[in-house]
Amino acid sequence: MGAAPADNAVHGSRGAADTIAQSLVEAIRSGDILDDQPLPTERELCDRFDASRPTVREALAQLQLRGYVSGGQGRRPRATRPSLASILRGAGDHLREVLGDNESAAHLEQMRHFIETGAAREAATRADTIRIAKLRDTLDRNFEAIGTPAFPTTDIAFHRALVAVLGNPVILTLHDMFVSDMLAKRPHLNDRLSHDQIVYEEHRQIYQAILDSNPQIATDVMDRHLARSYRSRLAAPQSLAPDPLNRG
Repeated sequence: MGAAPADNAVHGSRGAADTIAQSLVEAIRSGDILDDQPLPTERELCDRFDASRPTVREALAQLQLRGYVSGGQGRRPRATRPSLASILRGAGDHLREVLGDNESAAHLEQMRHFIETGAAREAATRADTIRIAKLRDTLDRNFEAIGTPAFPTTDIAFHRALVAVLGNPVILTLHDMFVSDMLAKRPHLNDRLSHDQIVYEEHRQIYQAILDSNPQIATDVMDRHLARSYRSRLAAPQSLAPDPLNRG
């Protein structure tokens, strides 16, 4: 009996990796490899496909990027079904690897700017009473958290409620992944209370413009809000000049 197509020897680095990856994807889709079941070991895959270890590793990397593998960092890869979040998270990780932290952060910030100014405009144009009520609820919690460690969480919640107005699951998933990560990694604040008050007041102005059905003001305030937020999160460059405040 001839060997099954998945067990045929494959040669050539890139083509072999593609073939191995696709074979494993089909096995996961068909249920031959169950969800959360460990994948065959690298040695087993090398023997099965007559491939080198680097080729097998490239195939496994493809599976991870496509959302069919979980694990890593020393743990044996396990089969999983891809989700929108896992696919976008893998793409985000690769973006950081390709562009570097600073450049990728700038691109992600630009994406955030585009999404949230558009969301503010759309909310002011067509948000229904339920969406407005949800946005008001997040605004009230944002106010109550001023000056406390809970403020960043309520900050994220306000922006998420605004983006949810678009009703687009892809955009909302991107927001949950990238924006939450960016806001959670904001630098230490010397004057948290003042910072929180500024942020809340900008949120309030955005909400009021949406309530007044004024897309121009909503967009303008959001544009200024995001620009100020991004600048405030940039790390100060190294300086050779003495610090006039004697901060070390």
